[in-house]
Amino acid sequence: KTSDEGISSWGWNLNGQHSTYHALFPRAWTIYDGEPDPDLKVSCRQISPFVPHDYRDSSLPTAVFVYTLVNTGKERAKVSLLFTWANSIGGISHLSGDHVNEPFMTAKGNPPVTFAVAASETQNVNVTVLPCFGLTEGSFITARKMWGKMMQDGQFDRENFNIGPSMPSSPGETLCAAVSASAWVEPHGKCTIAFALAWRYTKFYGTSERAAVDLVHDALTNYKHWEEEIEKWQSPILEDIRLPEWYKFTLFNELYFLVAGGTVWIDSSSPSADVKSDQDPPIKVESKNIKVTEAEMNCRHSTGFEHTSTSGCNSSTGVGLKQNGSSTIPRKKRSSKHFSHHLKTEDQLDGNEDVGRFLYLEGVEYIMWCTYDVHFYASFALLELFPKIELNIQRDFAKAVLSEDGRKVKFLAEGNYGIRKVRGAVPHDLGTHDPWNEMNAYNIHDTSKWKDLNSKFVLQVYRDFAATGDMAFGIEVWPAVRTAMEYMEQFDRDDDGLIENDGFPDQTYDTWTVHGVSAYCGCLWLAALQAAAAMAQRLGDKFFAETCKTKFFSAKSAFEKKLWNGSYFNYDSGSSSNSKSIQADQLAGQWYTSSSGLGPIFDEFKTRSSLQKIFDFNVMKVKGGRMGAVNGMHPNGKVDESCMQSREVWTGVTYAVAANMLLAGMEEEAFTTAEGIFIAGWSEEGFGYWFQTPEGWTTNGHYRSLIYMRPLAIWSMQWVLSPPKAIIEAPKINMMDRIVISPATFSLSLPETRVRKIANKTACFGNSSLQCTC
Repeated sequence: KTSDEGISSWGWNLNGQHSTYHALFPRAWTIYDGEPDPDLKVSCRQISPFVPHDYRDSSLPTAVFVYTLVNTGKERAKVSLLFTWANSIGGISHLSGDHVNEPFMTAKGNPPVTFAVAASETQNVNVTVLPCFGLTEGSFITARKMWGKMMQDGQFDRENFNIGPSMPSSPGETLCAAVSASAWVEPHGKCTIAFALAWRYTKFYGTSERAAVDLVHDALTNYKHWEEEIEKWQSPILEDIRLPEWYKFTLFNELYFLVAGGTVWIDSSSPSADVKSDQDPPIKVESKNIKVTEAEMNCRHSTGFEHTSTSGCNSSTGVGLKQNGSSTIPRKKRSSKHFSHHLKTEDQLDGNEDVGRFLYLEGVEYIMWCTYDVHFYASFALLELFPKIELNIQRDFAKAVLSEDGRKVKFLAEGNYGIRKVRGAVPHDLGTHDPWNEMNAYNIHDTSKWKDLNSKFVLQVYRDFAATGDMAFGIEVWPAVRTAMEYMEQFDRDDDGLIENDGFPDQTYDTWTVHGVSAYCGCLWLAALQAAAAMAQRLGDKFFAETCKTKFFSAKSAFEKKLWNGSYFNYDSGSSSNSKSIQADQLAGQWYTSSSGLGPIFDEFKTRSSLQKIFDFNVMKVKGGRMGAVNGMHPNGKVDESCMQSREVWTGVTYAVAANMLLAGMEEEAFTTAEGIFIAGWSEEGFGYWFQTPEGWTTNGHYRSLIYMRPLAIWSMQWVLSPPKAIIEAPKINMMDRIVISPATFSLSLPETRVRKIANKTACFGNSSLQCTC
């Protein structure tokens, strides 16, 4: 716009007809083939340090943009690239005022900043800066004038490095900065220019505002190393000719959620002042006790994000942005010998070194941290790539199992009241406003009565224990595992060893009502009994192992008697219109035990028959298998329309079903099933859900809950295709091999963890995590 002083006055002459974007998380490429200049081919390579098992570099808040310029013409060309940024550090927004920009050259040690953009200056690349320009007519230098200077000279004045900090911005004024990198490119020659962006502060860079300058500098030095390590990780999968092409890049690109879905990573070694110590009495809130265990008392808050460092250099120049008046804390120095340059196959940190505490949202629409029934599906990605983070999440939930929060909350679906967190019940989530301390932000149903959460906790803990071989972890969380299992006894109302559902949506499908025994929760319970028995046996709790095995025999018999119909397991044992529906997720428990190296729950015929039924009906009868697996399907071939969720295709569940098929040797059916999610969500003929994979969609493509955690379950397929050595060699528990032991002679060094059943009146607990005093 010729009349505008802002960025609309710039020469926006790119139509994109010859430009292509390529994504392979955590890298991306954009190719500008003859745009905007017909004699230039420009590629922009974007790199972020997301390196499996490297907890330091992967936490860095930085990104690098590497441009390769190829001159296809016959004349020498001078090319200038411009990187601009608006200062939004501090305050409510970029318009809140009191923002300051200043130039820096790292070799000169300029004052500290909290945000930095920079370019790498080489023998052929000249870097200049414009520390400050504005978007409105009253600005000293407007965006229009800045663009005019670039069009005329292709660079800014070198003197700009010496002008010092800008005047603080006024309220309503946006302060912007620009870095320009210019180079001559010979005919048929090429040139590389690298920009970087860094922000905030990190654990290993300290809390000084100077950290952003050091980090942006180190990023420009180390990005080639990051690329090498990323390629080492990805190449075996990308070069595996057995794998479909769509699967390879969907596998990596679904990982976008770990950084874009909402993540908090804090240093657990830095407690905040408001967190209670081990010696503090129980917390009082509105005269209602929050009963905590000694395990939970170890929880720690921190107000800073945990990030990490790499080596420095002295060849970058750029602009720093900060809000005026912010405090500066001296940062801890780290010599270059501590910086990571060689990725190890094992985790970078020592086994006893803490990697901090980690939270990630269920989704951008369902704002709850570490929603556990969904993490059950997504956790394969973290366990495969950052297992120490996964174990710490499980530790958080283990502590939560042994805690109780007696404050009253209203549950919206039924309209009744209950307590926020019941001891013995696995929480639905770690909270929203005060994570770890105020759990169960979910308030539609009373999740202390859900039938899947405790089983999922036991299954995840055993899988993680088996995969990592971390005996200390197993011993640490075992009291919570045993407590979680004992808590479920109250839901076995006919003493057949099998839990029953309660006629409301008491599991992750929280609009899909269940009556009596259900295929989903019942199978998870059978799997949990098997996993608990295996874990108890490995930890020496032989009496509890025998107890779980005995219950397993009885529960399995009841399960098959009540639900097996000759070709699959009915949805539930009730008499509703959808009791005989084919549920895609009916073998979720079998999926987990097999993924954990345990023996099968059912004989091979029942497993394969059920999966074949799901494939023939839930997959192939929906758009010819090009949408994934619908959650519910009637045996007459019509979609189960009994509720919103029964008629949806859940992306993450479809990946899990595909993994289950792989485990059963049904490879062709597995990839066909999962490909439906790619076709509908990622392909050009699909619905355009790239990097925002929703929880689910209907058969006509209407989505629910964009940018969702569960699709990370695609990594459960890779888990099956390349299982860790520990899982392959995991000791198999033979459920038919009885352990003969007398309870009278049984003595266990682990503490007793009996828990009460849900009662109308909230019971009282003492300060001990192991005693119940009513």
